[in-house]
Amino acid sequence: MWSHRWKYRGRRRVTVLDTCAIIFDALTPERLSKKAERAIAKGEEQGRLACSDISLWEIAMLVAKGRIDPGTDPQSFIRDALAARSIQVIPINPEIAAMSAAHGEFSHFDPADRIIAATTLQCRGKLVTCDGHLQNIKGLPVIW
Repeated sequence: MWSHRWKYRGRRRVTVLDTCAIIFDALTPERLSKKAERAIAKGEEQGRLACSDISLWEIAMLVAKGRIDPGTDPQSFIRDALAARSIQVIPINPEIAAMSAAHGEFSHFDPADRIIAATTLQCRGKLVTCDGHLQNIKGLPVIW
């Protein structure tokens, strides 16, 4: 479970995985960039990998729509992907909700991207993503 103390503990930042990074890491790791691979490995080693809870919903929707085929049901795939790297799930809190709705840089993004970006900023993390829209948000630290 996410704890507010965990996000600010020490100097090392949390590494937040976008939905695409979770999927690529679990199903097609060759699609990850070298920087993304290193960031994920380092985050795992330090016990500082996380994702927004909205990514779980996005993955379930992609499986339900047949856009990805993990070879199992969505619940098992999500549990296995999270457990494989000890990824912590960050729930939406009032600060993340408010930031995702009001941040000027997020105005043209879909709600899931807004929540993922706000989650990363709120926990002072770095976001691993191949999403060009997220990569172009000023002030959002991105690894790809």
